[in-house]
Amino acid sequence: MTRARDLAVDLGTANTRVVRHGDGIVYDEPTVVAVNTRTGDVLAVGGKARALMQEAPPHVAVTRPMERGVITDYELAEQMIRLVFRTLGVSRLFKPRVLVCVPSSLTPVERRAVEEAVTSAGGRSVSLVDEPLAAAIGAGLPVQDARGSMIVDIGGSTSEMAMVALGGVVTTMAIPVGGFDMDEAIQRHIRKRYGVAVGDRVAERVKIELGSAYPAADARPMEVHGRELASAMPTTVLVTPEEVREVLTATVEHIAQTTRDCLSESPPELAHDVLETGLFLTGGGALLRGLDMRLAQECEVPVHLTELPMATVAIGAGRLLDYLPAYRGSQIRPASAHR
Repeated sequence: MTRARDLAVDLGTANTRVVRHGDGIVYDEPTVVAVNTRTGDVLAVGGKARALMQEAPPHVAVTRPMERGVITDYELAEQMIRLVFRTLGVSRLFKPRVLVCVPSSLTPVERRAVEEAVTSAGGRSVSLVDEPLAAAIGAGLPVQDARGSMIVDIGGSTSEMAMVALGGVVTTMAIPVGGFDMDEAIQRHIRKRYGVAVGDRVAERVKIELGSAYPAADARPMEVHGRELASAMPTTVLVTPEEVREVLTATVEHIAQTTRDCLSESPPELAHDVLETGLFLTGGGALLRGLDMRLAQECEVPVHLTELPMATVAIGAGRLLDYLPAYRGSQIRPASAHR
C-alpha cells in the first residue's frame, strides 16, 4: 500500500476532519450519528445525520458518540468511523495507516478505546498524537526548536493550553469548557430571562453573531426565534450583545485563568519566549469575537489567531503523515504504547 493512503483523523467532539496524505482535508463533518431506534441501524453520519435531526422523524435519534474528547459510545463511534472511511474509499483489502489526534488529558484506557475503534473501523495500524502538538505544527510553530511556543486550542467541549518545545509538549492543561458550553449558557439565559426555549443551532447562531469576550462597537441586537414555555407557541425576542457577553463571562474567565496558569507553570525561559513571540489561539471557540484581545489583556502577551482555526489540528496531523513510518518521538507513538 502506498503512503498516499495514510490518513490523519482529528476526532473532535464537535467535528471530525480527515486528511489524506497528498490530498489535504478530504472529510469535514459534524461528529454526529443518526440511529434508527427501532432497529439500531446507523442511518447517517455527519451533515446528513444533522439534516435528519431537523426533519425529526419519531424513530430516528441523533447523538454524539464523543463527549469532552472521550468516546462515550464505543459501538456508535466505531460505526461512524467505518462509514467515514468507506466514503473515502477504504476497503478490507487496502487498509490505511491512521494517525489520530487525541486530547492530551486522555487516560490510557480512553486512548486504547480510540485505537480499537479506529482499528475495527478499518485502520491497519493506529498512532496517536496529542492535539496541542498537532495544533502547534498546523500553526507553523517551530516545535522542534528549544524556543518555547504556546498554543491555546478552544474546542467544542474541551480547551487545551500547552507549551511546546523540542518536539514535544512541555506543559499542558485541559479544562472541560468549550463552544458547546457557551451555547448552553445562552440557551439557559434565554429560557430564564425570556421564558423561551431555543435549540442548539439557534444558540450557536446567537453566539456567532452576538457573542464576544470584549466589548464590540459595531454589535447590534438580534431577533431570536424560539418557543414560549408558557404557551408552547412560537415567539420572537430581542437579544442584545451586552447580555450575551455577560452570559459568556464565566466561560471566558475560566479559559483566561487556565491560560495564565499554564504560562506561569511553564519553565521560565520558555515563558519568556512567549512574552516575545506571543501565544497562538486556535479551535472553533477561538472565533469568539474579541477572545484574542481578552487573552492578550489577561496574560500580558501578544495573541495571534491561527490562519484556519477550525482546521489547524487536522492540518498539523496531516503534516505529520510524512514522518509516520519512522517517527519515534515521545509525543507520537503507536496507540498500544500507552498501555
